[in-house]
Amino acid sequence: MKQEFLTENSRSILIDWLINVHLTFRFKPETLYITVYIIDSFLDKNQVNKNKFQLVGITALLIACKYHEIVFPKITELNYITENSYSKKEIILKEYEIISSL
Repeated sequence: MKQEFLTENSRSILIDWLINVHLTFRFKPETLYITVYIIDSFLDKNQVNKNKFQLVGITALLIACKYHEIVFPKITELNYITENSYSKKEIILKEYEIISSL
């Protein structure tokens, strides 16, 4: 699906940011690969507003962590690294939306 509100540059900025988050938490490489796959798969099926794109990214990371990591970050930690841009409820709802979509 062609994204109406996002550009290739938006995606590259998000992925660069997620790489930094990934390195900060010292996750397995597979976690990053799955995160990018989840984002791309979700974008293939759903329109995303620019102001919710980081939410999709951080939620995809959470889903990937639950799959690959023994210990994964709490939602409050993920919210903190987004500078409290999203509430715990928004992250949980986006997680449900992504999993339901895929």
